[in-house]
Formats: sequence, structure tokens, C-alpha cells
Amino acid sequence: MLDINEQIELVEAIWNGIVSRDAAPSLTDAQITELDRRLEDHLANPDDAIGWDEVKAAALAKIKQ
Repeated sequence: MLDINEQIELVEAIWNGIVSRDAAPSLTDAQITELDRRLEDHLANPDDAIGWDEVKAAALAKIKQ
């Protein structure tokens, strides 16, 4: 059995191999349906979007609590 550091190195090597091939898993039907639903919602309500700066600030504030 590999120790934790060797396991991490193995996972990193596998991940780097995936990234170097620019590989990505196929989306499931459920994921495609959800993405389509979210896109339709955004197109119907574009002003409901929250900017990254606001999301990041809220997340950091929550972490600091």
C-alpha cells in the first residue's frame, strides 16, 4: 500500500496526464438538462446575475465568521 504522499503523487501524475491531453469527461443527460435550464433562466433574467467580486466577498465574509 502506498503512503499518503505517494498516493498524492500518483493522483497528481494521473491528473496531469488528463490535463496534458486536454481530456474532459462527457456530460451526463442530467448535466446537459441542468445547463440548458440555467442558460434559459439567465437569458430570461440577465439582471439576476451576481458579479464575481460580490460572490467572492460574500464567501470570504462567511469563512471569517
